[in-house]
Amino acid sequence: MSKKNAPVKKVYLGRPGNDVSIGIVGMPNIGKSSLFNLLSKHNVPAANYPFCTIDPSFAKVPVPDSRMDDLVKIYNPSREIPAVLTIHDIAGLVKGASEGKGLGNAFLSHISAVDAIFHVCRAFKDKDIEHVESSIDPVRDLDIISAELVAKDLAAVTRKHDDLARIISRGVNKTKETARQFETMKRAKEYLEAGTDIREGNWSNDDVETLNELQLLTAKPVVYLVNIADKDFVNKSNKYLPDVAQWCSTRTPDAPIIPFSITFEQRWLTLSPEEQEASEAKSVVPRIAVTGYKALNLIHYFTCGKEEVRAWTIKSGTLAPAAAGVIHSDIQRCFVNADIFSYEDLMKLGSEAEVKKAGKLGQRGKDYEVKDGDIAFFRHTAGGSGKKK
Repeated sequence: MSKKNAPVKKVYLGRPGNDVSIGIVGMPNIGKSSLFNLLSKHNVPAANYPFCTIDPSFAKVPVPDSRMDDLVKIYNPSREIPAVLTIHDIAGLVKGASEGKGLGNAFLSHISAVDAIFHVCRAFKDKDIEHVESSIDPVRDLDIISAELVAKDLAAVTRKHDDLARIISRGVNKTKETARQFETMKRAKEYLEAGTDIREGNWSNDDVETLNELQLLTAKPVVYLVNIADKDFVNKSNKYLPDVAQWCSTRTPDAPIIPFSITFEQRWLTLSPEEQEASEAKSVVPRIAVTGYKALNLIHYFTCGKEEVRAWTIKSGTLAPAAAGVIHSDIQRCFVNADIFSYEDLMKLGSEAEVKKAGKLGQRGKDYEVKDGDIAFFRHTAGGSGKKK
């Protein structure tokens, strides 16, 4: 296929790089810091009062992948390094945060710094855990947080829209690009004024590149996490869930919704392996990590050898030189080619030698798009070395 007729690669909302992160967002006292503790096993305060988490805490959380376990069995390396997801614990937002209430501006800037959102809401009653709105209503809480994110984005888009309007009206810049950017901002402003998140818009690649300059909060992928009572989680029933599911399907139809229970997960950690195996209800913490990873449009490839088996995180659609650059920028700069074979072929044939013998190892150049589960060996000229596993 000629380059002229090649399909246009989709540009995604958000940052283009591979060093990505996800922030835990929601009202105060709904279980955000407790979830962070469960995900990271870091000791983040989870006191029973608003604003206890002032500075966003973060941790790199391993992403479960059975392929990694299989590769470790085959190569028996000295060390193994799984794919990770960087999680940020962001303090609770309240109504009026976009106007600076409750330390809102600082917290909204913390959300701006992440690439996706775990939007947590509380769907359980507990007289010992105060709710900042004085009652339990997860749909109301979802509305409050979403409205604050929309309001912050609307302020940013309106500023950009008005700046472009002044430039055009004064005749300072009459280029097609300026006119196109103005039309993008006009549409974005209309979406936000209607209370619609930017991620739900039908945007062209040019639109996305313009919107990405603002790093809008409602452009970020979202995963909805519903914190329910231990008993409800075990019984797979909660009176609030149908309304939450309806709200989410209307607001962000493609976004995952995961019910979980902080109390259950904390109890789960105290169980022996035998007790966990016998339990009908299972921990969903691994699922939360994997879902967040997928929401960021992330995949990973592996480098394998006796010294190390490692999963490297990249965005879907990354070409081989950029994928090599995740290991080291010099490898990207001095990229020659890459030997690539798939995890599936390795599992089917049993060893790297058999993969080569079967002709399943291919030499790939700069135009190769690295696939999820690829096993890569990069050739480069950096530092006098010819190969990097």
